[in-house]
Amino acid sequence: MPALGSQRRLLGSLNCTPPATLPLTLAPNRTGPQCLEVSIPDGLFLSLGLVSLVENVLVVTAIAKNRNLHSPMYYFICCLATSDLLVSVSNVLETAVMLLLEAGVLATRAAVVQQLDNVIDVLICSSMVSSLCFLGAIAVDRYISIFYALRYHSVVTLPRAWRIIAAIWVASILTSVLFVTYYNHTVVLLCLVGFFIAMLALMAILYVHMLARACQHARGIARLQKRQRPIHQGFGLKGAATLTILLGVFFLCWSPFFLHLSLIVLCPQHPTCGCIFKNFNLFLALIICNAIVDPLIYAFRSQELRKTLQEV
Repeated sequence: MPALGSQRRLLGSLNCTPPATLPLTLAPNRTGPQCLEVSIPDGLFLSLGLVSLVENVLVVTAIAKNRNLHSPMYYFICCLATSDLLVSVSNVLETAVMLLLEAGVLATRAAVVQQLDNVIDVLICSSMVSSLCFLGAIAVDRYISIFYALRYHSVVTLPRAWRIIAAIWVASILTSVLFVTYYNHTVVLLCLVGFFIAMLALMAILYVHMLARACQHARGIARLQKRQRPIHQGFGLKGAATLTILLGVFFLCWSPFFLHLSLIVLCPQHPTCGCIFKNFNLFLALIICNAIVDPLIYAFRSQELRKTLQEV
């Protein structure tokens, strides 16, 4: 992606720079200490993308096949799977083209490669932004279903859900085009970082509030059954563990990428920041790992969806 690493991934391949052969290397730094650089083998990168592709295709297929899953909540999950699928496909496509260029199988002009790189970058960026948006939409949908259960079906209607989905996709595409076009502007990078922080804060606030309401509900049931302490502790620990996994996976997989963007603005020439920039492919791999984990968290836990997958 432009301006995110030391150079464009596709255009950089035209320089015929030999890839690192060790998974973990110390890269020399002329202006500071040695850098710890984690090299992601192309085979591992492609494998992660294919696993994510298979998982998310299964989710989309199951939701499309089962009419019982044709509801706003599952449509948001289907769109999240589609976004994650595009994240994986675009990164795998870029890696494959890069390998073909390095091997000399694909011979073309630098201008053509640059245009191809721009197209893939738009696809990658739009799929990332839409993935974050649908994670937020799922959180909002679950929040409404818990705190406004009686009004849920009148608030979250199918036409309204379709409008939200369309707005997210359009906004994601426009945002990605602006990002790729004006990638060297500080404001653009800061807007992307701010967007990630906003999504993280939104998800944290909503899910913590939902957990607190669930624990309060469990305490009420426990008082009626005169078994307050065991039920409350067990339910609270389980809910906290689920919340930790959900937000922890999101933060772990996405925060390095947006830290990378932040450091481009804060310290583009600092040796320590330069060490972090060298691990850009690792940050992309973590995002693909998130695309692998998302179906396990949001989709495969549904008994109805698992039943449909077994039929498929």
